[in-house]
Amino acid sequence: MQIEEIRYDDARPIDGYGPGFFRVGGEVLRGAVIVTATEARVWQGLEDTAALTALAERVDVILFGSGAVMTGAPVGLTRVIEAAGMGVELMASPVACRSYNILLAEGRRVALAALPV
Repeated sequence: MQIEEIRYDDARPIDGYGPGFFRVGGEVLRGAVIVTATEARVWQGLEDTAALTALAERVDVILFGSGAVMTGAPVGLTRVIEAAGMGVELMASPVACRSYNILLAEGRRVALAALPV
């Protein structure tokens, strides 16, 4: 078996996370975040659906990290994302971060919207 190093080129992977923060491409962001291949920013949370729908032109799927444990997203949030033409996958934030990095390395059009652990 040959193991190859993951390369992100110019994309910004999740480097780490902890209580109340995410580290993205070496930058620490406190609170909830939205991360794409080209940007990482603080997100206002579940009520801020406009920030998510604005991703529709650049993203096919949003990985939603619900915090330390997996919980369902509000039905309205899922409907808004799907109505904008994107898929949404729900998972705990640690799993969402790992999944985001894998899909990012594959060159997929993916975003992470995550609540902190």
